[in-house]
Amino acid sequence: MNLLAVEKPARYMGGEMGSIRKDAPDLRFALAFPDVYEVGMSHLGLRILYHVLNGVDGIAAERVFSPWPDMEAQLQASAAALTTLESGTPLAKCDIVGFTLQYELSYTNIVNMLRLAGIPLMACDRDDSFPLIVAGGPCAYNPEPLAPFLDAVLLGDGEEA
Repeated sequence: MNLLAVEKPARYMGGEMGSIRKDAPDLRFALAFPDVYEVGMSHLGLRILYHVLNGVDGIAAERVFSPWPDMEAQLQASAAALTTLESGTPLAKCDIVGFTLQYELSYTNIVNMLRLAGIPLMACDRDDSFPLIVAGGPCAYNPEPLAPFLDAVLLGDGEEA
């Protein structure tokens, strides 16, 4: 994959000040924001969850965002999977992928991120070799539109779930 071919390569590199990288965690949790990096990083809830989860021994919380169309084309052209920022782990190799449901218009991005990760879209088509796909956030109170794609939905504040 050629990062020089995308408009804003820093979106996909990680290593920002304040980012946390853990080697060989017991559980790798991908915090998936179904919008671009700039939108996701300005979301306070994502930052809170990132630090709460990384404060637990053995858990590595790693971020992943919906790619811009130029990066999506690069992923498809190189047959590469969507990965986390911190370790570059493909989403399909994480233990849990947790999506934040901030607004309904991002639902198609969730499906697209699963597709780009090589994870079967429908929960009924996934076995134990794939990560648990969970979601939470303000739109989780009406999970039915995404129910076929999710393994679990968390209601309430994520840092207390």
